[in-house]
Amino acid sequence: MDTLLRVGLVQREISADIEMNKKRLAEGIRQCAERGAELVVLQELHNTVYFCQTEDTTLFNLAEPIPGPSTDYYGKLACELGIVLVTSLFERRAPGLYHNTAVVFEKDGSIAGKYRKMHIPDDPAYYEKFYFTPGDLGFEPIKTSVGTLGVLVCWDQWYPEAARLMALRGADLLIYPTAIGWESSDTPEEQQRQLDAWCISQRGHAVANGLPVISVNRVGHEADPSAQTNGILFWGNSFVAGPQGEILEMATSAEEATLVVDVNRRRSEEVRRIWPFLRDRRIDSYEGITRRYLDE
Repeated sequence: MDTLLRVGLVQREISADIEMNKKRLAEGIRQCAERGAELVVLQELHNTVYFCQTEDTTLFNLAEPIPGPSTDYYGKLACELGIVLVTSLFERRAPGLYHNTAVVFEKDGSIAGKYRKMHIPDDPAYYEKFYFTPGDLGFEPIKTSVGTLGVLVCWDQWYPEAARLMALRGADLLIYPTAIGWESSDTPEEQQRQLDAWCISQRGHAVANGLPVISVNRVGHEADPSAQTNGILFWGNSFVAGPQGEILEMATSAEEATLVVDVNRRRSEEVRRIWPFLRDRRIDSYEGITRRYLDE
């Protein structure tokens, strides 16, 4: 296996036209492959607008089975281009049972594995608990021809436990398809604090686990259909960080982007030798971490 892994990130603005979204995503994926990317990562729920701004039962019609039409579409694309592809889909598992699910395709177009989002937010304009059942596949990395991928989704990125468990199970990379942005009533100072916190949190996971992090966010304004808020301005800033949290490349907050970044596969081994955090963990003293709160 080569020392360098070339990774592609596709940051896009999404419209109500699903077929056009898929076509434009495919164009970005092709651009990454043409520039030598072996692994390409898309943003969270990339086929559609971020429908979780409202609670509407008709929007469950957007969900698909896995396998289904979208896995056929992206699987064929992965096979044609000879890439490993990380996608993010609204999964219809059974009547009344839906998940926010990342699906990883191998270079031959087959499904290498999937991850169902574990942490589900429920905040103004992010009413995901209405739509998604929490994942039940655990924090299990997905083995592929380009490495073992610790795929998590958006809200998961705030939880160090999720990143740690992926690392302890042998992940070579941490990957976060994301949909996060600002509400327009926030002050510029508050917006900057939120963006900084988002970057710092994920870079911290890279440092604590000695692993590269790939985070792909959407960009652009999406209106709130209920008009209760001013909608979400997704802040982009998709990035790749190395195992010491160093930013290798980052997109802007205002424009679509197709990034292609080389990740050094050997760096994690080198970094973990000089910062042996896994060696020095006090696993005999962490039982409290499984409690909701230590108030007794």
